[in-house]
Amino acid sequence: MVWQTCYLFHLPINSSLLGFTFFGTLCSYNFHWYFTPAAFGGSNKTAWSGRNKPVHATLFLIALVGALYCTWLLRAHWGWLLLTAFVTFLYSAPKVPHNWALHLQKIAVGKTIFLAFAWAHVTALLPLLVYNADQSDKAVFFVVNRFFLIYAICILFDYRDRESDRKEGIRSLLTWLEHEGILILFWTIMVAFGLSGILLYGQGMPLVSVVALSIPGLIVAGLQPYSMRHSGDYHYYFVLDGLMAFSVPLVALLDYGP
Repeated sequence: MVWQTCYLFHLPINSSLLGFTFFGTLCSYNFHWYFTPAAFGGSNKTAWSGRNKPVHATLFLIALVGALYCTWLLRAHWGWLLLTAFVTFLYSAPKVPHNWALHLQKIAVGKTIFLAFAWAHVTALLPLLVYNADQSDKAVFFVVNRFFLIYAICILFDYRDRESDRKEGIRSLLTWLEHEGILILFWTIMVAFGLSGILLYGQGMPLVSVVALSIPGLIVAGLQPYSMRHSGDYHYYFVLDGLMAFSVPLVALLDYGP
């Protein structure tokens, strides 16, 4: 996803940024699952995580070292990196079993937005900031487009997890809304995603690239009914998670194709 941003905006690949993204993802993922109580989840993934806390702790520490090293290499942009880490932490912080974190369980209404923002920031906005690159409306609409796609996928994930969040005492927008309200939110986000794609084309993004960026969103929209009825790990962690990055091979294939 970082490569996609660099490719579309004609930026060189920054190995330190790729490393920060890789280690940061691994770090936040293992932090989140280390503190997820197995008793509150019914999936095989949650059960496995509950049995393998030492694995998550080890991977977290290794990834933390890697992320800190890459942060040092990118220290000229420490403010943006710190913002990414802070917002990502806000998503998982309510799961930490300490008194200060218990307060976050009551105010974590925006946790879905936190995660979507963190992903869009590090994969779409940060490459542009690191190179002080294109600051035009095209860049803005690209980042917004990526945010809406990721946010729609995060809504489906948090819809699946809302009962376990309620058991943990975590309040979010999706635990507060009824099913009909969540549907309205989801389709509002999808409409915004579509409009941002149109605006992106209007700002000079090649049509073939806009099509490649839009296809995953169309698939997410089509999978909405199935995703809200099924909670299988493979569907969520392979299909839906994969759709966040599915535009990457599409951009490459459509652009390099005959």
